[in-house]
Amino acid sequence: MTIENTKTYKGKEVDNLFFRPTFTGTASERFDVRVLYNMPLPTTVQVWSGGQNILQEFSCGWSGEPCTKKQQKTIQMQKVKAENAFSAENYNSLIYEQFVTSADVNMGDLTGTELEKIETEMFRKAIAENIRVTMWLGDTFGEVSDYGMFDGFLRHLLDATNNESGIKYESFPDADDTGDAKEILNLCWTNASEVLKAMRPEGNLVFYVSSSVYNKYLEYLQDNSSDATYNTLANVEKQLCFFGIPVVEVPLGRYHQNFATTFCILTDRRNMVLALNTADSPENEVRMWYNPDELENRQRAVFLAGTTVIDPELVSWVYSSEE
Repeated sequence: MTIENTKTYKGKEVDNLFFRPTFTGTASERFDVRVLYNMPLPTTVQVWSGGQNILQEFSCGWSGEPCTKKQQKTIQMQKVKAENAFSAENYNSLIYEQFVTSADVNMGDLTGTELEKIETEMFRKAIAENIRVTMWLGDTFGEVSDYGMFDGFLRHLLDATNNESGIKYESFPDADDTGDAKEILNLCWTNASEVLKAMRPEGNLVFYVSSSVYNKYLEYLQDNSSDATYNTLANVEKQLCFFGIPVVEVPLGRYHQNFATTFCILTDRRNMVLALNTADSPENEVRMWYNPDELENRQRAVFLAGTTVIDPELVSWVYSSEE
């Protein structure tokens, strides 16, 4: 097997080599949202709410609630493809670089499973990063961004805000400036519903913030805190927190140069759902091949993807966008 060989993966190979190692288990934690992988189509999310008062005075017979309430939401899955191309010269250099850092490698014989492993890892990382970006910027209407494969979280939140669905929303007084990041985070917390605030002890609340807000909050902590206080506010892994709630940066600017959106979103991370499916599409495959006409090494993956915000009422956010 060489760099020029065509490599085609289908069915369980796509699952085991490319998607399951990235989107299941601890690996999925890098996305900081709830990830559903290969759920049956149509992909639905079910949320069961327990009775508000299930304790009853003892008596014969049944005196409990008639039925536990269920909220169900269907995720609109879209068929998408990921494509990547490298000039043959650059591709060879990338592969060689990976081999150079490995011991006991014969540079005159770049063949076999090690070569396939490096190519697979490169494409797997590229797919994961582009899914991360699209799950936030995705907009099939093309109003928020030019990532039109499927709607992302910002599109869902904007739609919920415009439909007055009960979402807690505030706009920045000045779209050109994020202002006081601490004030922005506090505004999100203050405007949150009591139901959302009551979920804090469960440990799943999170502030998702744009890089502009994150950097200004970091500056605030550095300028207004001693080293001891800063290390208390940001744990040993330098996870910024506000009221004990993690502040997670959502870096998007380098993928969309005209992206001038500033946001701060407070919600339960289980409320934001990314769904992926590699099992229910006939065209499901990953392919890597060399095109001698264009002197390019090409990569392609076909799969299903979609996102949803389960309950917009469990969101409080501050948002602004330069036109």
